Amino acid sequence: MQIFGMDFSCALGSLQDGKLPDKDCLLPLISKLLGYCIVAASTTVKLPQILKILKHQSVRGLSVVAFELEVIGYTIALAYCLHKGLPFSAFGEYAFLLIQAIILVAVIYYYSQPVGIKTWIRALLYCAVAPTILAGQIDPMLFEALYASQHAIFLFARIPQIWANFSNKSTGELSFLTCFMNFGGSMVRVFTSIQEKAPTSVVLGSVIGVITNGTILSQIIIYQKPRAKKEKKVQ
Repeated sequence: MQIFGMDFSCALGSLQDGKLPDKDCLLPLISKLLGYCIVAASTTVKLPQILKILKHQSVRGLSVVAFELEVIGYTIALAYCLHKGLPFSAFGEYAFLLIQAIILVAVIYYYSQPVGIKTWIRALLYCAVAPTILAGQIDPMLFEALYASQHAIFLFARIPQIWANFSNKSTGELSFLTCFMNFGGSMVRVFTSIQEKAPTSVVLGSVIGVITNGTILSQIIIYQKPRAKKEKKVQ
């Protein structure tokens, strides 16, 4: 019995015989289930960050370049996975993350007025090039080079934010929930990538995600200001 590419027949057969499914039967199923869980969670992973900015009407402490590079990284990753015909459970989160990342950058631009000419040029250049990349209408060698560079892009997308947090000794309007979900998703994706026998470069990208997202998450915890105690009213 297969549902969304997940074969339950092995596990169900073992359970019907009163036995626990063996490792070779259980691990691939767990990997698929976790993959779909990541895809489901990715539909809202950046929502807390967007809502926090809208609530406070501030982008204090956020690195615009970091979020712009995220959009580029997600675009390349999604285009490559579509081009290679990988199963949706292996890359589906990139589609939802890309949409949310674009909305997040737009919100950051809105609360970073006035937006400079260079920023507009970067945005227009992305809008001109992204459809071609997503359609896979570029040279295969260039495609491979772009995908190889996306790990560096994601790494450099985190470094400006990590440095800004360190310099300011504050994480500003960064959302703990969004960063926590990014970290958890990277951890799970390391397991699923190994289980699905993904290329080493894919596993490496997930490991980089664990390290960088873990660093930002730890900064949020370290630099979190304790809530000021409420002063007692003088009678």
